Amino acid sequence: MRIGLISDTHGHFDESLKEHFRDCDEIWHGGDIGDLQVTASLSTIAPVVGVHGNIDGREIRWAYPEEVLIEREGMRILLLHIGGYPGHYSAGCRAALKKHRPDILVCGHSHILRVMRDPAFGNIWVLNPGAAGIHGFHPMRTALRFCIQNGKLTEMEVIELGKRSGRIV
Repeated sequence: MRIGLISDTHGHFDESLKEHFRDCDEIWHGGDIGDLQVTASLSTIAPVVGVHGNIDGREIRWAYPEEVLIEREGMRILLLHIGGYPGHYSAGCRAALKKHRPDILVCGHSHILRVMRDPAFGNIWVLNPGAAGIHGFHPMRTALRFCIQNGKLTEMEVIELGKRSGRIV
């Protein structure tokens, strides 16, 4: 199963995602969608699984929950927007990790690209695709693409979408 992972679009849809995610079976959005048109555009490429973020208004919060737990190819995946990273998880994320014991944690919020393991929580994968939107402090807009097969995460690729051109928020 090929996955496209994106976060922190803040209402911006990059047309190049149509090419980058064209072979994906699903697209996961780690929150701060900003506008439902973003997920509508993504859903023309592949089915979208996502969570809302702290900047998302009522309409997006109705459409996307705060936390999602899914299973794909023998792996449990937890998606939430404000997660953190090993040793620096938010209180809510830490509680969700203890409750769900996922194999993969997907989060956004920080606008910092991270692909790492956490031995403190069973060597789970912690994935933050950075930010794909034009608002924030990140210098490069990024996304991830990878495969999940038979309980393994493989073929991890960082996609650089170009320099951020919006205002710093």
